[in-house]
Amino acid sequence: QVQLVESGGGLVQPGGSLKLSCAASGSVRSLYRMGWYRQAPGKQRELVASTTNTGVINYADSVKGRFTISRDDAKNTVYLQMNSLKPEDTAVYYCNARNVNLIYWGQGTQVTVSV
Repeated sequence: QVQLVESGGGLVQPGGSLKLSCAASGSVRSLYRMGWYRQAPGKQRELVASTTNTGVINYADSVKGRFTISRDDAKNTVYLQMNSLKPEDTAVYYCNARNVNLIYWGQGTQVTVSV
């Protein structure tokens, strides 16, 4: 089993920045991919960014150049640095982790971009 705990969400003005953190515990050595998804009201959950244990990184087109995913394997933590935030980035952000058999989700953290 793997547990994921997110932190770092909040309210920010357009153009501002936030950094999300996701700390993994449990059977973390089995994980090969971690990432961030988001879900806005009335919309489907979508991939924001992901990183694998071989260094492959993917971003949604809507966040390229503004968001950066990184990981600290010593701390079993993945981060999402979000810059130049827009109102359309408002959503609940979920941490996601995968091994060969299962997909794990965090509880979600709210990010609101508004004046």
